[in-house]
Amino acid sequence: MKEHQGSSTFSFSRDHIKAMLTNTFIGALDTCSVTIVWAMAELIRKPWVLKKVQDEVRTIVGNKERVHPNDLPNFKYLKTVVMETLRLHPALLLLVPRETLRQIKISGYDVPAKTRLFVNTWAIGRDPAIWDNPEEFDPDRFEGKEVSFNVTHFDFVPFGAGRRMCPGIAMGVATTEFTLANLLHCFN
Repeated sequence: MKEHQGSSTFSFSRDHIKAMLTNTFIGALDTCSVTIVWAMAELIRKPWVLKKVQDEVRTIVGNKERVHPNDLPNFKYLKTVVMETLRLHPALLLLVPRETLRQIKISGYDVPAKTRLFVNTWAIGRDPAIWDNPEEFDPDRFEGKEVSFNVTHFDFVPFGAGRRMCPGIAMGVATTEFTLANLLHCFN
């Protein structure tokens, strides 16, 4: 596969493509483990939240030894715990930088073309203009709300937003929810 960019030429071998895919999977697993550690830390700090999510998981899973992938869509409160964890402790504090194509205005500021922009997900998740008690771990804030990972809510962007959103979002969320559900089901 050859690509032309300006006057330079480069090519991708099968090894390059395998390396990029491996990097994607490793990146997703690393961010999942960080999110699970933060979720467990927050749940230990809030035993009533831990009990609520553990009761949900154990009720849905029932007498089965482990959580099965087909159980995941039934976990409502677990999803809010993961969302709240990602709001308060995003796996990436800054999203991948972007560059403006043309001059734009952001919050009254003129931003020239070719300006590199960094989106601070940590600051957005703790902005008191957006979130009530932003420093508080409260999964209930997401109950009954239309906020999700897959739409363009610019006040909740742990995976970015719009067409430049993280391509590994589905794998990352499923891995995090599945692993966390099994931990909550199997251990006290």
